[in-house]
Amino acid sequence: MKFFAVLILSCIAIMFFNFQKPPPFDLKASVKRGQEIYISNCISCHMEKGEGLEGVYPPLAKSDYLMADKKRSIIQIIKGVSGPMKVNGIDYNGEMAATDLTDQEVSDVLNYVRNSFSNKGAAVTPTEVKAARK
Repeated sequence: MKFFAVLILSCIAIMFFNFQKPPPFDLKASVKRGQEIYISNCISCHMEKGEGLEGVYPPLAKSDYLMADKKRSIIQIIKGVSGPMKVNGIDYNGEMAATDLTDQEVSDVLNYVRNSFSNKGAAVTPTEVKAARK
């Protein structure tokens, strides 16, 4: 009888843990990780405070272009971007190389830039990045 009680409790415990929702996305932790990625990969062009270099490297600070289209930003980090764009009313026509960042790293760096430099944006999750790769 003890064996069956333990077996039943074990089954209930397994079912309980299998039906648990994943923990909520931790934007604060993602932003912190993203800062390190930004320093390693982005700061040389977009500068320490995201101000860029007018006419050469677009700003990320208070950037209308960055904040207007989350999916576009994801794709541009993954695949790179070239050609004309207008950011905060200024024309740019440069190139940013594709990256080899993981889904988590793309999520983190975008969460950093979208929530720094006077920007305030919704979280970018690794799931969204993975979907954008298709």
